[in-house]
Amino acid sequence: MGCDRNCGLIAGAVIGAVLAVFGGILMPVGDMLIEKKIKKETVLEEGTLAFKNWVKTGTKVYRQFWIFDVQNPEDVAVNSSKIKVKQRGPYTYRVRYLAKENITHDSETHTVSFLQPNGAIFEPSLSVGTENDTFTVLNLAVAAAPHLYPNVFIQGVLNSLIKKSKSSMFQKRTLKELLWGYKDPFLSLVPYPITTTVGVFYPYNNTADGVYKVFSGKDNISKVAIIDTYKGKKSIYAVFGAEINLKGIPVYRFILPSLAFASPLRNPDNHCFCTEKIISKNCTSYGVLDIGKCKDGKPVYISLPHFLYASPEISQPIEGLSPNEEEHSTYLDVEPITGFTLRFAKRLQINILVKPARKIEALKGLKQNYFVPILWLNETGTIGDEKAEMFRSQVTGKINLLGLVEITLLSVGVVMFIVFMISYCACRSKRVN
Repeated sequence: MGCDRNCGLIAGAVIGAVLAVFGGILMPVGDMLIEKKIKKETVLEEGTLAFKNWVKTGTKVYRQFWIFDVQNPEDVAVNSSKIKVKQRGPYTYRVRYLAKENITHDSETHTVSFLQPNGAIFEPSLSVGTENDTFTVLNLAVAAAPHLYPNVFIQGVLNSLIKKSKSSMFQKRTLKELLWGYKDPFLSLVPYPITTTVGVFYPYNNTADGVYKVFSGKDNISKVAIIDTYKGKKSIYAVFGAEINLKGIPVYRFILPSLAFASPLRNPDNHCFCTEKIISKNCTSYGVLDIGKCKDGKPVYISLPHFLYASPEISQPIEGLSPNEEEHSTYLDVEPITGFTLRFAKRLQINILVKPARKIEALKGLKQNYFVPILWLNETGTIGDEKAEMFRSQVTGKINLLGLVEITLLSVGVVMFIVFMISYCACRSKRVN
């Protein structure tokens, strides 16, 4: 009888130890097997679920615009006063609803290259007004003239055309014209063939953006769909910010750091954005990046909205700005196992550099340089509820279930081992006594 009891207790302790060991082994092995299965489907290659959803995303991506409506155009043009702006928006468009094109795979670098067709559909229900709302904004063609044609004689000729077209430093334009293009009256008088249509995003619809090159994730799943290069150049980077929960899915938030817009003295990688020494104060000013080379020499600068993280002297000539990180920073929410971006907010501001030009009457009253904010945009996308549920069941659900099984086996095994061993020792003690 005593032997049977002792044998039973020992058997129970052994079973508990086996369960505990199995639970412990299952932790790394099971996690590895499930992650291997998940990662197989999240690589960007033909036949995977991830590739199908990536080619044409079902997630709705919106681009919101806020326009800087100038309140004192005459005062600025005549007296070189501070520019008083009033932010108006959002005006919302649905974008990125077209499938990617010209997709090519590079097995050596584990990258995928593609073009993203451009399209924008106005969403009245998500906007404060219509595409016909009117704003007082900088005259894009007049402001660019002295940059594109620094020769004094040519500027004199252009000045006569500007006057004849009754153009000035500022103009009134509808939202649709400002964004997607309008026939400029000044450029229409230029006697040689040039593009006479002007717009912040002209041309856009029925064009393609790219070439983008992103990582497929084949060699490193944490890099899947991350942009390697854009138009052959390195993309801007983000840094880890925090771990948060998105619709029940743990994600890592990556943010665009202030260093990305720092001067070349602080961030040598930005040396190519410093194209001159005077306006940039010998490349010491920060917060705006010159993208004129991508815009045929036009004085276009990008920044974060409201000149967030910018040098004080850049925003000093502008009234009506109120930068804050919560509304104006850029971030990505990335699921760490698959590397998928489940939510993002890309926020950028478009600015035009305007400088005095004594041969162009519309600009000769200026006594300082201005980085004139035109608009800022917020492009956002969030995983939908249906896809979030699928993601939870296919990815986080399996991992959580496996984790529960592992903890249960380990806990039950340890408890059984301890209880049966204590009982066995107690029985032995009684027999000795």
